Amino acid sequence: MASESQGPQVTLIGKPDCHLCDDARAVISQVCDELSVEWIELSILDDPELADEFWDRIPVTLIDDQVHDIYRVDPVRLRAKLS
Repeated sequence: MASESQGPQVTLIGKPDCHLCDDARAVISQVCDELSVEWIELSILDDPELADEFWDRIPVTLIDDQVHDIYRVDPVRLRAKLS
């Protein structure tokens, strides 16, 4: 189904037991639910390449594979980008 989606692809890169990741997840979930945008979450613990690139910057929010936010997700900025 994701391959049929024509909207933006939102990706959260984080890891378990990360309070900033929990905060980012809540914001992304809320905004994406409001706008009916699908999103996925990837863990740096499951992907060595992601860990090499992002380990010191998580959580990272990507939109269409481009970095949108690092550490904290601004709901107003995310909503504007996705609208």
